[in-house]
Amino acid sequence: MASSKLTIIELKALTAEDGGRVLREPGGIEGRVRAGARGLTVQFRFIGSFLGKRRDFFLGAWPKKSLADIRVERDRIHQLVRQGIDPVAAKQAARIEHQKAMEASIQQAEQERLYKLKVHDLFDAWVADGVARKDGNAEIRRSFEKDVLPIVGEKELRHLADKDILVMLRRQMARGVIRLCVTTFKDFSQMLAWGEKRQPWRRLLANGNPAALIDINTLLPDDYEEERDRTLSPAELRELGQIFRQMDEAYAAAPNRRATSRPMDVKTRLALWICLGTICRIGELLMARWEHVDLETGIWFIPRENVKGKRGKKQEQYVFLSDFSKRQFQALHDLTGTSPWCFPSRNRRDEDTHVCLKSVSKQVGDRQIRFKNRSKPLKSRAFDNSLVLADGVNNEWTPHDLRRTGATMMQSLGISLDVIDRCQNHLLPGKVRRVYLRHDYEAEKKEAWRRLGEHLDTILV
Repeated sequence: MASSKLTIIELKALTAEDGGRVLREPGGIEGRVRAGARGLTVQFRFIGSFLGKRRDFFLGAWPKKSLADIRVERDRIHQLVRQGIDPVAAKQAARIEHQKAMEASIQQAEQERLYKLKVHDLFDAWVADGVARKDGNAEIRRSFEKDVLPIVGEKELRHLADKDILVMLRRQMARGVIRLCVTTFKDFSQMLAWGEKRQPWRRLLANGNPAALIDINTLLPDDYEEERDRTLSPAELRELGQIFRQMDEAYAAAPNRRATSRPMDVKTRLALWICLGTICRIGELLMARWEHVDLETGIWFIPRENVKGKRGKKQEQYVFLSDFSKRQFQALHDLTGTSPWCFPSRNRRDEDTHVCLKSVSKQVGDRQIRFKNRSKPLKSRAFDNSLVLADGVNNEWTPHDLRRTGATMMQSLGISLDVIDRCQNHLLPGKVRRVYLRHDYEAEKKEAWRRLGEHLDTILV
């Protein structure tokens, strides 16, 4: 009996008992009934011949695919066979072409995304892989998030121009932070130079580095000095000591201490005197641990990881404490000796660490407001001129100036420059000298620090 076209009613009438049954309709369509856990399906195939051999080609499964679509697929395959085209190969070719089209579309979308990368995207890449500062890039992040990204962060890198950078720098200039502005420009230029050497940033900077078009010197005031040369005179050091004593006396005599400004933290004052007496860097001191300070022998060891300098060129340091410096450390030990840190943090309750490396500099700067461009105090910060020395005629002073002051005093005492360099832990010039001249200058450094300490005692008596 000749088969007739299958109908939806016939298919819907199938039951699990029809599992394995073969259905046929004119035109070479053959369906096999399958009864499974997920229900009843009919797998349809086209039975024909290709190149003289019997072949069957899968058409789809009902009910996922309708009978009408199955017949359309049968007609398409039949047409291919009549043209001598293998439907299976044609299907594979179509799949490959579709995959290529998808890949091309994805690639195009990726190229469009890269083409629109912004300055903040470059910053994220650079700060993660292109720069490694000692603080884990915390200061760079803080600086860029405050002064750079709000201005040019959303600018597409390919559209970044020198005028955009100038707007950014002039806003800093208007705040009076000249030295910070110079640092920002150097960091920003370093970021762009890093990007110029790498894709995809290189493609976006194809027209050149816009920072290279800017001469930062044209923005700086005439009296700007690239390197500070401020030193404190003996009279200023005596005045500083007197200021500290007056702070304590005024606070102790105040009838209402809540209404009286608190004197500068004693630990901060001791840090300043230690910097002066050892000519160390303030950051190296604030990271010091008590395990590295031997008050009996008078030796403070500064490990290599705490020393400022380029990676691979840092060198540890042994500081031989004068009586002056030893007294400061002893007074500090009375305050913080129960902590592993000489200057433990008070603000981080969940982390045992040293204070912020900028804390002393901030406390000194907050008490010389006449040199700042501030209209009101920062949160929980001092706002006065109590540490202005010599009525400000010599301008502002910083903790790092004390290191320069102590070194200059050593020089005035007739101590050789080589010894002063070693007391400051400067890297000797020339690889040959560093390799072959191995004398440690221990005796000379001890004598230099001793003479400096005695000189300071005569000044601050």
